[in-house]
Amino acid sequence: MTDFVERMRLGETLIKEGVVSEEQLSRALSEQQSSDKMLGEVLVDSGIVGSQAMLRMLAHQLEAPYCDLRHGLIDFSLLELIGVEEAERLKAIPMFMVNDTLTVAMAEPQSLPKIDRLHQLTGCKIRPVLAFHSKILEYIKKSSSAASNDPNVESFLASLGETDVSVVEKEAIDQGPATDLDQTVDGSPITNLVNMVLLTAIKDGASDIHVEPDRSRTHIRYRIDGALRDLMKPPMGLHSSIVSRIKVIGNMDIAEKRLPQEGRVRIVAQGREIDLRVSSMPTLLGEKLVIRVLDRASLKIRMEELGFRQDALAAFQRMLAQPHGLVLVTGPTGSGKTTTLYSALDLLNSPERNLVTVEDPVEYQLDMINQIQVHASIGMTFVRALRSILRQDPDVIMIGEIRDEETARVAIQAALTGHLVLATLHTNDAPGAVFRLLDMGIEPYLLSNALNGVVAQRLARTVCPSCATKYFPSENVLQDAGLSDKAASTFRKGLGCQECHNSGMRGRAGIYSVMEVTGVLRQLIHSKAPAHDLHAELRKQGVLTLREEGVLLAIDGRSSLEEILNVTHSQDASEDLVSSEVN
Repeated sequence: MTDFVERMRLGETLIKEGVVSEEQLSRALSEQQSSDKMLGEVLVDSGIVGSQAMLRMLAHQLEAPYCDLRHGLIDFSLLELIGVEEAERLKAIPMFMVNDTLTVAMAEPQSLPKIDRLHQLTGCKIRPVLAFHSKILEYIKKSSSAASNDPNVESFLASLGETDVSVVEKEAIDQGPATDLDQTVDGSPITNLVNMVLLTAIKDGASDIHVEPDRSRTHIRYRIDGALRDLMKPPMGLHSSIVSRIKVIGNMDIAEKRLPQEGRVRIVAQGREIDLRVSSMPTLLGEKLVIRVLDRASLKIRMEELGFRQDALAAFQRMLAQPHGLVLVTGPTGSGKTTTLYSALDLLNSPERNLVTVEDPVEYQLDMINQIQVHASIGMTFVRALRSILRQDPDVIMIGEIRDEETARVAIQAALTGHLVLATLHTNDAPGAVFRLLDMGIEPYLLSNALNGVVAQRLARTVCPSCATKYFPSENVLQDAGLSDKAASTFRKGLGCQECHNSGMRGRAGIYSVMEVTGVLRQLIHSKAPAHDLHAELRKQGVLTLREEGVLLAIDGRSSLEEILNVTHSQDASEDLVSSEVN
């Protein structure tokens, strides 16, 4: 009865969409009754409907992902998890496994009993994908044949032809595929492997993908919320092919394996454009690759979304409201400095202003902003670009990073001659930026006149909402945070679940300490006062340190206290800055 209803629903949809006529549908139904094929397969085999269009329509009807199962990346060893007989009975074949999730091509992905049976047999979380029954049977036979001839995944992949597997997420009938990643490749099995790595990383919100050689395996890991996690471990024999495929995508020289290289490419995945920045590095066991995933959809450039507390946000906005001067953002690599600068540019961007950036590299392309890429190999350095920018009538200049005295001096001069200059600097805290520039040779009187303020920041992982629970930090942790035990009951941490990969953490939040340079601070910089005097003045003004800002984040229940202590540094005892209790 259920099959009959499904056939009628499909037939009605096909006629309604004008895909088939009533006469064609009637003939197909008659032919289907005399065979063991599904109605969709009969229509495809007869040439009335294309396979992609039929799969898309069926997937829309069933509200499921679909797979055009032409030869491709099917790890035949996974067939052993369910066996050939069960695979044929369930009309299903395992395709690949990522972590504890097994993607299975199924003729009936809506069948909960069959999904439960697959879960029982494999112990894995099942991701069902719609495929034609005839194709599933074809590849069950090919996979079992390959397994009996050679139990090596590499040999099986090498035996496959130049074909492709295209996994498309649930979509509307009248829309195109949700991913166009397969349009950038030639469809080989290695291509499919690389595609799956990229698509999984993008779907999970990874910032970086690491492809690392080992003696027996290739380790593919990705970084989520600042922590690396295993993705898959293909055989070492595939390493050179994987590296070559990624280097081809990144427009790099596949013949050069002795020197580091860099490449970049823009792909379309899940319906949006994503930039990939590829870096290769030779090691003793082979080349290591790191792919930076730059997803514009995950970029938060509205300043209100970054996580500033209200008074810190107001101070930062006052610094940016000045007609000229230098605004610095400091912190270690990966602390979100570039995102903060982009949010500042978004705030300042208007048709009345000329905004120019010089970056190494340009991470995200922004509208109505002139972005310049540094190319040191051809002499296009920060200093040379800045000097040229000053002749381009700029209002706002962003410098990706101040690395040396020459760049710092040009930036200071630009700030003093009527330009608003934004830049990043690597220091531990906001006052440290002052002493870093002084150490570079910048005169105190120039710096005191040019500097509007400094934002110091860190990124802390946030508690997974799916497994969050209250907990009581140890006495030592509370002491390091400057808290008494009476605040212990307000803290939360994650126990670990599938949503957060058993880490207890999901997502990250910014921690910001803002030093606005006015009055007394400007005088202290001019007189080259020691660090403890600057810290003492900030304390008088009520400016919180990074650790104190982070503790407030933990008290709000957004992060754990241990995470805050891990990402923020404590005050130096010599500075006599024992903070008052934050409560």
